[in-house]
Amino acid sequence: MNTFSRRLVTLAFCLTAAPAFGASSVDLTVQGLITPSACTPLLSADGIVDHGRIPARSLNQHEFSALPTQTLDLSVSCNESVLFVLVGLDNRASSSLGPGFYYGLGNNIHEPNERLGTVSMTFRDVVADGERALVLASSNQGQTWFPESNAYPDTYMGFAKPGTLTPEAHRLLTATLQVNTSINASAFLTLKQEVPLDGSIVLDLRYL
Repeated sequence: MNTFSRRLVTLAFCLTAAPAFGASSVDLTVQGLITPSACTPLLSADGIVDHGRIPARSLNQHEFSALPTQTLDLSVSCNESVLFVLVGLDNRASSSLGPGFYYGLGNNIHEPNERLGTVSMTFRDVVADGERALVLASSNQGQTWFPESNAYPDTYMGFAKPGTLTPEAHRLLTATLQVNTSINASAFLTLKQEVPLDGSIVLDLRYL
């Protein structure tokens, strides 16, 4: 369910040609991003949270059904101390039942207008370079920061010593990523056939 993307060195070539008739020029664009250092993010279990088979009859009819909390081990390893943030990007944002606070769980493949539920992520037990770290969040791309362990969609998540309200550079960070999944009230879902859960989140590492 969760995947990682890294912003390291990206090189893109775009070739655009005019129509064959009368063409006398062609444009070549070279783009890229060179970063001073490299960090490698990793998630245990290949970033997959699997809730197995969930009997439809076990779901609440008129309220959300919370599935058992699952955890993944997260690590970010850099070749030197680097200032970075993690940002949750929702690949199923159109299915979110709480935009800005919850990630979407996808839509019912048999009834595409039905949204299946919500996913939330929380950072726990964060250790940075061998010391307990405070989780900070910014909803304005790093202009201001506040203590917050919930990783809301599109929110910058930084890490610092307790008592510090500005993210700090780190070489090795480890944490437990707590994932909570809830299924929409069954009264709003058509469950006559098997319906796969389809949450998809990118935890994007960005350098500051």
